[in-house]
Amino acid sequence: MKEYNITVVETNNPAILKFEANHFLVKDNYEYKNIDEAKDSPLAQQLFYLPFIKTVYVSGNFIALERYDIVQWSDVKDEVAQNLVEYLNSGEPVVLESNSQKKIPITVYAEVTPNPAVMKYVANKAIVPSTFEFKNIDEAKDSELAKKLFHFPFVKEVFLDQNYVSITKYDMADWTDITMELREFIRDFLAQGQEVVSVDSIAKAEESSSKENVDQPQDETSLQIINILEEYVKPAVASDGGNILFQSYEEDSKTVNVILQGACSGCPSSTFTLKNGIETMLKNMLGDKVNEVVALNG
Repeated sequence: MKEYNITVVETNNPAILKFEANHFLVKDNYEYKNIDEAKDSPLAQQLFYLPFIKTVYVSGNFIALERYDIVQWSDVKDEVAQNLVEYLNSGEPVVLESNSQKKIPITVYAEVTPNPAVMKYVANKAIVPSTFEFKNIDEAKDSELAKKLFHFPFVKEVFLDQNYVSITKYDMADWTDITMELREFIRDFLAQGQEVVSVDSIAKAEESSSKENVDQPQDETSLQIINILEEYVKPAVASDGGNILFQSYEEDSKTVNVILQGACSGCPSSTFTLKNGIETMLKNMLGDKVNEVVALNG
């Protein structure tokens, strides 16, 4: 049986807090305003027994809770997170999806990125629990969405992460001509409830991630670099439709090797970002431990 962990994530709304799980919880999006509306969600019903819960949102791999003003999240968030962990690990259902009719309509909007060859399509729901990158249709065999996107002759690469799809196009096409077509295609695909990435592929990604955590470098400098990338760099890179992965640290040359994915891979401004952004940050925070940052595929 899966073991669930919960990460607490703040949102732009101080009344709403996200509780992210390390596994998918539901296929669709659900919103409950009271315990009567939550008849198809045993978890939401239980949460409404907490007197400060105003609204419960369930989507993908997270549960978002809106509170009444009688409490502050700082006073109760740890207790709520612990309750969620215990509930999820008990094996009880989150939502009885076969019976539930309360779904949030799917919306998708296009967002430009610093890479002129890449457009980011953002959905109002989580679509994958981790990152997936496909360079061609053969690599996309476990993703029905990516496989179908490659049938468009102008689609060069597909990158999936959390609630968005980054698409790299060939130069033959102009975004003004194809953005709407791709947006509608992605929206229709998600609205039909189709599987974005196969369950087996997600399980392999989770297993690989767990193995990476076990096998990650143990030297102090590498761990410091990984923590800085996770806390300061990844969120900014994700907002641009890409991802950055730590590859290695060469102690002799003080070189940090990273892998760029999605919109960051091949981006004309990636060299500037590496040198004037990431490299400068690591030098400032780690001093003479870092001399250079190199993108292995940038």
